[in-house]
Amino acid sequence: MDRHSIVLKSYQLCRKSTVGGAEYQHALEVVFDVEEAKRRRSSLANPDASNNTRLSSNERRQKTACFVHSLLGKERVSHTSTRNQPKDLDVDSKMDKSMGNERLSQRSRMLTKRELSDMAWGVRELSKQLASVKLRLKGQTIFILTKVHDVTLIDKTREMVEWLLSKERNASYVVYVEITLEHNPIFNAKGLVPKDPSRAGRLKYWTNDLAAKHPLTFDLVITLGGDGTLLYASWLFQQIVPPVISFSLGSLGFLTKFDFALFRDTLANAFKDGVTVSLRLRFEGTVMRSQHKGQSHRDLVEELVGEEADNDFTHRAEGTFEILNDIVVDRGPNPTMSALEIFGDDEHFTTVQADGVCVATPTGSTAYNLAAGGSLCHPENPVILVTAICAHTLSFRPVILPDTIVLRVGVPYDARTGSWASFDGRERVELFPGDYVTISASRYPFANVMQPGRRSEDWVSSISRTLNWNSRQKQKAFKES
Repeated sequence: MDRHSIVLKSYQLCRKSTVGGAEYQHALEVVFDVEEAKRRRSSLANPDASNNTRLSSNERRQKTACFVHSLLGKERVSHTSTRNQPKDLDVDSKMDKSMGNERLSQRSRMLTKRELSDMAWGVRELSKQLASVKLRLKGQTIFILTKVHDVTLIDKTREMVEWLLSKERNASYVVYVEITLEHNPIFNAKGLVPKDPSRAGRLKYWTNDLAAKHPLTFDLVITLGGDGTLLYASWLFQQIVPPVISFSLGSLGFLTKFDFALFRDTLANAFKDGVTVSLRLRFEGTVMRSQHKGQSHRDLVEELVGEEADNDFTHRAEGTFEILNDIVVDRGPNPTMSALEIFGDDEHFTTVQADGVCVATPTGSTAYNLAAGGSLCHPENPVILVTAICAHTLSFRPVILPDTIVLRVGVPYDARTGSWASFDGRERVELFPGDYVTISASRYPFANVMQPGRRSEDWVSSISRTLNWNSRQKQKAFKES
């Protein structure tokens, strides 16, 4: 069978028209080209699998179950006449807990082009529907994240925990705080329980491992801090992300939406009436290491654009990270600039000589991307922003790409020095000549709880407030003589 072009399905579309009073029919055969749907095999190598067996499309769908995808499945079968009407929706985030951890292992970069497009489209459609939907979470397990090294925030965290555990609440909430607070004298965990015997067993402690491997344990995440604390929440939940309510107690405030002084009313209304969720696009970044380092005269462009021989994987996957802001590949401690090759799907885009390249999500457009000269981008835009950091050629301009592209940023074999990759400012990894990073839209978006009725206004007000955007002294009017 010809692997370059295969007819998967064909049918006839008949169209009737009249020419000179005579009717005739046109037949159209629809042909799907496998080449448009393939992924390079080395990018399909799964670091968690013992073999390279490809999964069927149905198996992939079964392995992606989380509360977002469960809602997406329900939305597809819902009646179209009610789609544009505001409604409430009861959600039990524990409904997928039986799926097992093995269902979390599938990676977005392993999807075909068509599957990646379908996934991205589905998440965007669900995000639009959630704008008029309130999610009533049936669960009662709450994850609290704060800066444990900040004395002021520890005190505020204790205040919130005590309110949540109080017998005045209508539900017996189970509250998880970071394990380092268990013996913290300011938090004084032992002093919380004797005040009310009903609190016994309801104050628990989370670890990084618990958040990473058992995200469905939690129904709601509360962050106390700034944008960095919210990014850390995204880092802790590397795949499924419970809805996140962020209270602003930091120095920036692009992402944190709620005033801590009003946390009692905010949480009470959230538990009673439900929450409105905005799905923020995240990226999946994978470090790909070059195989067979001893071979000479290798060309990264030829390897990533050309065809691989059977069973000859030029690269292996080393680690995968889900990020909310950006992936940066830079020169690191090297005194000279980096040489980088950029690929989109199976095309070589360009060669870049610069201090580095910043690949940002729409959410991260106001972070390093903005400082490097990139564009501001509304978080609901389904795009990938590519910005060079101090490019050697002034002709390299910021590029905005669709989120259905799998981007690759690699170090050519003949580069003078290696580069370094960082993911949301964490997990800094050295890239040697021949290594590259794949970047694609993640199938696990970040579920950010929005203020009621302020879905679009929040972003506009945040950049106006934080950046003093387009603020200047008003031009004087002409005075008539």
